[in-house]
Amino acid sequence: MNIVLLGAPGAGKGTQADLLSAYLQVPHVATGDLFREALRNNTCLGQQAKEYMDRGELVPDSITVAMVRERLAQPDCARGVILDGFPRTIEQAEALDALLSELDRQLDLVVFIRVRPEVLVERLSGRWICHDCQGVYHTLFNPPEVPGVCDACDGELFQRVDDRPETQRYRIEVYLRQTAPLVEWYRERGLLVEVDGEREIDRIQEDLREAVARVRAAG
Repeated sequence: MNIVLLGAPGAGKGTQADLLSAYLQVPHVATGDLFREALRNNTCLGQQAKEYMDRGELVPDSITVAMVRERLAQPDCARGVILDGFPRTIEQAEALDALLSELDRQLDLVVFIRVRPEVLVERLSGRWICHDCQGVYHTLFNPPEVPGVCDACDGELFQRVDDRPETQRYRIEVYLRQTAPLVEWYRERGLLVEVDGEREIDRIQEDLREAVARVRAAG
């Protein structure tokens, strides 16, 4: 099966994709990982992407799509794939359709993991780091015993600019604004399933597996 997972930063796409990947025995392909690997290995596409990134420009869709095409053409993707982080726009979705068609495949399911913006901000902006030992804490999931103090070394905890609520709120707003048309585009095509991403990880995974089962039964 070829599946796309949609959801804002903090929605838990990566966690759910890993679990579903193990269940279906198909690769979890995250575009962020593809970029990092291409840059690390200094591939031709990685070099092209780096030129744009060094200039502070967005990497063109053509390069992103080419990276995805290379990955989907590898033998381990022959039985299917779970895409995380791609597509992000309708243009990318159309490119994905064309790409899958080239490989004589089709998209079977799109899952939108729905989480309220205020919950996303709470999840993403709770990280604090120790100045001294770089230990990582979270106000919700891994709080220090004493607020502002590292459990391991008594160092002072600080918050990176990228982790502050106002930064995360903007990041989430941009994502939702950009992705909303894509969600509707897939809904109109009968491929979209929405799941509540504010519950326990296992409950969300159950919903994903049920959605897969329904698609298999219908096909």
